Amino acid sequence: MGELLASGLHFAEITEEHLAGVLDIYNYYVLNTTVSFHTEPQTLTQMRQSVLNGDPRFKSYVLLQDGDLQGYVLITRHKNKEAYDTSGEVSIYLKPGSGGQGLGGQSLRFIEERANELGFHVLVATVCADNEPSRRLFTKHGYEQSALFKEIGRKFGRWLDIVSYQKIIG
Repeated sequence: MGELLASGLHFAEITEEHLAGVLDIYNYYVLNTTVSFHTEPQTLTQMRQSVLNGDPRFKSYVLLQDGDLQGYVLITRHKNKEAYDTSGEVSIYLKPGSGGQGLGGQSLRFIEERANELGFHVLVATVCADNEPSRRLFTKHGYEQSALFKEIGRKFGRWLDIVSYQKIIG
């Protein structure tokens, strides 16, 4: 499955061939930023479990531009209880240096469309409060802040807050 956009962007479901590139992108954020709250690099096996989870509703997609991996976007389970089955958590990870080109917004529009097709009612995005680009992205696209958790994580010797945003999509 794939979708080619006018700008040469293409979204496709993540397959085994994409895993190494997706892992490289994610581990950059693990090692260098507070975008991820992992403190140790993830392995290929861990990434496989995360993005190829086998559940047909919780999908992961790569973002390719002219065949080059620019990032990935995914819907994961918000909570593991049946009443939450129409809610999903959305995450977007762009290749370092790819920000500011509109890829995040296009990824968000793409995953919202897919989530709607899959029967989701609400999407939630949880980001580190320090992550201003992501906070702006979600706010710009109609997500409303629904929670603020203070000093809930610790990384690089600092206490970190997280902010949750949500959008009713269907």
